[in-house]
Amino acid sequence: MYSLQLLIGNKNYSSWSMRPWVLMRHFDIRFEEVMLRFDGFDEHSMFKQRLKGVTPVGKVPVLLDKGFAIWDTLAIAEYLAERFPSLSLWPQDVQERARARSLCAEMHSGFGALRNHCPMNIEASLPHIGQKVLAEQPAVHTDLARITTMWSEALNASGGPFLFGSFSIADAYFSPVTFRITTYGLPVPPLVQAYIERVHASKGVKDWVAGAMAEHDFVAVDEPYRSQRE
Repeated sequence: MYSLQLLIGNKNYSSWSMRPWVLMRHFDIRFEEVMLRFDGFDEHSMFKQRLKGVTPVGKVPVLLDKGFAIWDTLAIAEYLAERFPSLSLWPQDVQERARARSLCAEMHSGFGALRNHCPMNIEASLPHIGQKVLAEQPAVHTDLARITTMWSEALNASGGPFLFGSFSIADAYFSPVTFRITTYGLPVPPLVQAYIERVHASKGVKDWVAGAMAEHDFVAVDEPYRSQRE
């Protein structure tokens, strides 16, 4: 029995769940996975019922440490960084650490257009939808431009291979975004495309994707562009 449990949603769709899961798997932090299928989000759904008494917000992910609950992805990341200081989940340099936190906070509270119009769907390939979204939603252009700029600046400053050199919370935090870009065929410069490929080849992300592909689940509420899994 592990002292840490991580409650997550479907791996194919749950971008917020992906972040701490990838982080913990990449750094070999042992935990028990508890997957709660997205069967609906009203108070009578099994998903909501299973979260009652665990978290007051009724959302995943939730990290349980011997029963103590931490919800919100960024709070979970900070908790893990303090719980396992020797792993250096954040960059070690104080200014790089501040910059990494700034980028994560920007992701946490922004990029609504990209999230709304290009929801995470790892199994799908929807480049035609990406073209349509870019043609009709200028705000998605703005979000994509900001993401490519922030990643390019970080990679140029650190020299790679990840945003701040070694894999960190920042890379785990942006890992779902890399799949939004891939799924919808959104255009990015070569430096960013190479970074995306390195993220996809990293240990935790590869394991998450394998789980997503093995689900063979279709959750209609998370599928605005398809009526069935192809």
